Amino acid sequence: MSTIVVVRKGSTACIAADTLTTFGDTRLSSSMDANHSKIQTFGRTHMGIVGSAAHMLVAERAFNDKEVKADFSSRDAAFDSLIRLHPVLKEHYYLNPKDSEEDPYETTQIDAVFVNSNGIFGLFALREVYEYTRFWAVGSGASYALGAMHAVYDRYKSAKDIARAGAEAGATFDTSSQLPLTSKSIRLSNSRGQ
Repeated sequence: MSTIVVVRKGSTACIAADTLTTFGDTRLSSSMDANHSKIQTFGRTHMGIVGSAAHMLVAERAFNDKEVKADFSSRDAAFDSLIRLHPVLKEHYYLNPKDSEEDPYETTQIDAVFVNSNGIFGLFALREVYEYTRFWAVGSGASYALGAMHAVYDRYKSAKDIARAGAEAGATFDTSSQLPLTSKSIRLSNSRGQ
């Protein structure tokens, strides 16, 4: 798993992620992984995906697929993109859409957070999409990251410093997350919700 966070403060948004990849009990540190960044860029959106390591390669191809027409500019656009993405994942990438018999919908098996000039967002396996006003985190270190960001949000001035505090907390306390961090910051088109 991972620790990936998104933060918005003032006119800036930031995404930050740890760089450890795990395969069960085996750890692949950033010093041994040529592609250790968990932050991917699709157009003007920076996204961090948690879960299977296979998600990275699938996302690189699927989000650039003409059938998917990936658009993450808003909550509604991201949802529509996920609707177009699901059959492509099943047909072209052999997604196993079963998670639990109690799930109301087939799962995409993908949880992620992303930032762009319109804000900070999260998307989840049953195609839920959320827009956040301050911060959020995903991955096995998310609870540590959320606590750290809550503690510093009103004291720190920059989105990057708040994101760093969250991702570092995840990397410190979660056994599936590790430093160094990678991050990307963007300027927001508006600063509502602050």
